[in-house]
Amino acid sequence: MRSYVGRRALSLIPVLLGISLVAFLLSSLSPGDPAKLILGRQQDEPPTPRQLAEFREANGLNDPILVQYATFVVGLLRGDLGTSFRTGGPVLDELTARIPATLQITLPAFALAVVLAVLIGVLSALRRNTFIDHGSRVAALLGDSMPTFVLAYLLIIVLSVNLDLLPVAGRGGLEHLVLPVLTLALTTVASLMRLTRSSMLEVLGEDYVRTARAMGLPWHSIIFQHALRNALIPVVTVAGLVLAGFVTGTVIVETVFAWPGVGRFVVDSIFDRDYPVIQGFVVFTGTVFVLVNLLVDLLYVRLDPRVRLSASRERHGR
Repeated sequence: MRSYVGRRALSLIPVLLGISLVAFLLSSLSPGDPAKLILGRQQDEPPTPRQLAEFREANGLNDPILVQYATFVVGLLRGDLGTSFRTGGPVLDELTARIPATLQITLPAFALAVVLAVLIGVLSALRRNTFIDHGSRVAALLGDSMPTFVLAYLLIIVLSVNLDLLPVAGRGGLEHLVLPVLTLALTTVASLMRLTRSSMLEVLGEDYVRTARAMGLPWHSIIFQHALRNALIPVVTVAGLVLAGFVTGTVIVETVFAWPGVGRFVVDSIFDRDYPVIQGFVVFTGTVFVLVNLLVDLLYVRLDPRVRLSASRERHGR
């Protein structure tokens, strides 16, 4: 296991270098002058040529692009994502300061989505071609077809405006969590539920399930100890990607509900051409996705004995 993790960790190095290059090029080659945008917002009058020149010199914008990229990579190796043009603070501190707010809505939404998706998906597979199955599939189709911002505004109109049960936006007590958590969870349940259903149907048709039935094992034991464990393997893969996307910033939800998380901060930085924040966010996002993929691979070893067997054979050179 340790050798497997070590090999995977080494394979991440070129991936992270590629992510840093993409992050740098996407931000540096984008149109717009950050000096004019940021100085124009900070003062009531247009910036003078001297102020623009001083800003560009202080932030290294006059350096050749290769020098800028080398400086960026050296900073990454030291754990430094740069300094924000707008706030003047370290980008890493700016992101980490907003991660708790993002996690406050993403972790409950992820847990709720996974629980609902697995329960409904398994029930739909066990009651195939019944009213429950057809109803869940229609609901999943509607959920996949509805954009996130549409669902968010529908929830606001129904629960906040018409029924006056919940606050419209902002961060506060538990009542402020309901709408963003519901929005994230409901938009995720649909795809996970359909995947769980199809995977469960495939597993229920396997020989070992029919053998377990012929041996007279209890039905609940066949479902939860044998079938569901194998059916969860593709679900774990997609759920890992969903969690990584949640953690790295739910831009639309945070913008609609005025939630002070990572996603909303990055949107504001994009409008101001705050290159260090954009680059740091892309690197942060790529790193989270890479680490989550590694975690998913390790979960495979726990869920599927065949993965353990292949890993053992590889370790012994067979």
